[in-house]
Amino acid sequence: MAGNFWRSSHFEQWILEKEEEYQKLMIFFMNFIQTMGQCLEKEVSQSINEGRDRPILRMQAIASACVYFRRFYSKRSLKDIDPFLLAVTCINLASKVEEMGHLSPNKLISAYTRTTKKWPVIESLIAHNHQINSHQIKGSEAEFCLVEMLDCSLIVYHPYRSLHQFRNDMKSCSIQNVDQLCQDAWRVCNDGMRSDAALLYHPHMIAIGK
Repeated sequence: MAGNFWRSSHFEQWILEKEEEYQKLMIFFMNFIQTMGQCLEKEVSQSINEGRDRPILRMQAIASACVYFRRFYSKRSLKDIDPFLLAVTCINLASKVEEMGHLSPNKLISAYTRTTKKWPVIESLIAHNHQINSHQIKGSEAEFCLVEMLDCSLIVYHPYRSLHQFRNDMKSCSIQNVDQLCQDAWRVCNDGMRSDAALLYHPHMIAIGK
């Protein structure tokens, strides 16, 4: 064994913080929920008339699902409920709360299947048919556990409304490039769903920070 431990890659790169690894796992599942939400958007677009405010409602539903997921695992262990099952459950529950529309089991299964294919490693690890069927059977049970843990507090306030208000205020002050600025801030807010900001800060503070 050669060299100095304190100058080695072992010390500098591979002594990991548990919190850091947990956050990486949370970021993965935020990406998973967002991707599945996008797949569901394609699934339901054929049966729902496109409306002006629909993309906003869709993004709010995905954002709510991300918050539900983080809130649940801030209180419970990852061992309590399969996080893939909970991700699907959070999306389904958020779509009801945000009045996005009813998501049939077939749409959820189709979106789940398409989402897992975007991560070949995950797809290969999941016993796919068994996993989907198991999720379909246990979905109502998982939703009950989720609602119970959230203490039926299902209304989530997001920074999107504050961004819209800020845009109107800036336009009234004749500030230039307001629309482009708000579009950039909107994208940053979407990316911010991957973080735990929604658990730590008020939505208007997040909007201002973006």
